Amino acid sequence: MRSLAARRRSLDIWPGFVDALTSLIMVLVFVLLLFAIGQFVLSDSLAGKNRALDDLNARVAQLAKTLSLTEDTKQQLDAQVKELSASLLGVSGERDQARSELTAAQAEAARLSADIAALAQLKSQLENDIARLSGELGLSQTEVAKGKELSAQQIAQIELLNRQMAALNTQLAQIQAALDLANKDIKAKDVKLADLGKELNLALANRVGELERYRSEFFGRLRAALGDRPDIRVVGDRFVVPTDILFDTASAELGPTAQASMDKLAETVKLVAAEIPSNLDWVLRIDGHTDARPIHTDRFPSNWELSSARAVAIVKHLVVQGIPAHRLSANGFGQFQPLDSAQTAEGFARNRRIEIQLTNR
Repeated sequence: MRSLAARRRSLDIWPGFVDALTSLIMVLVFVLLLFAIGQFVLSDSLAGKNRALDDLNARVAQLAKTLSLTEDTKQQLDAQVKELSASLLGVSGERDQARSELTAAQAEAARLSADIAALAQLKSQLENDIARLSGELGLSQTEVAKGKELSAQQIAQIELLNRQMAALNTQLAQIQAALDLANKDIKAKDVKLADLGKELNLALANRVGELERYRSEFFGRLRAALGDRPDIRVVGDRFVVPTDILFDTASAELGPTAQASMDKLAETVKLVAAEIPSNLDWVLRIDGHTDARPIHTDRFPSNWELSSARAVAIVKHLVVQGIPAHRLSANGFGQFQPLDSAQTAEGFARNRRIEIQLTNR
């Protein structure tokens, strides 16, 4: 009976063992499945990263190529800038030399003109002496022809007169040759002066043309900075800003809004100044203008003082913003350069203005 019970207990253990082993196998299969899935995901992720890395390497190679081309372009532009700077320096030197030669030629021409005048006066005197001596000689020869007997002293006098006439004729011929040479030299100097004048005008025109390009850029940037207002306009080579948007009536103090506008002006000047070659001497002119209505205050006895004070206020503000003082000029014209002669409110408003001009010094 006991052996039967023991066999039953041994037989009951085996199914549990089989169940546990089955569960373990299922767990292992599940783990392997997870491992396979993870391996697949990891492989796909690595493949995607490899493709991204290849794309990145291609972009790096393209950027390196572009950078190389940019460096070559920069070197070419630097070389061109150096050549242009050298050319401008040569033109400036030639202009200075042309000015010196022009001054020297003008002084030489003045000296030659004085010499010609003196020679012409001497020639006139000699011609008068020759005429007088010719008269005396003709009179003596007439007396000889009439058969009058001449003394030895008279004969000697006639011979002396003949020698004097010959000497005077020789001197006159020399003076005439000197006059001809002086006239030829004057003509050569005139031609040289004309050539030097043309070269000087060409050099100045080139400099003005260079500054004209920067002036156009300056006006464009300044209009963009101050806003596209209909009352802000370009008149010739001047940028015209109404004073009513900068100053109160009978005042030369810049308000907060006006200071903000002048800050924009300063930034625009800095940007354009950075592009202007150092050998191009320029100045920013600030001209103040008023209308024709008179003003009589302790600070502003007339419109001269008011227009000048407004221009100076703008210049001082630009200096504070970092614009070099030697590049600025403040001028006051009062009411004496009006744009509109009409004695109306509109005419007065047009004449109250600040003119900004980028020009040669």
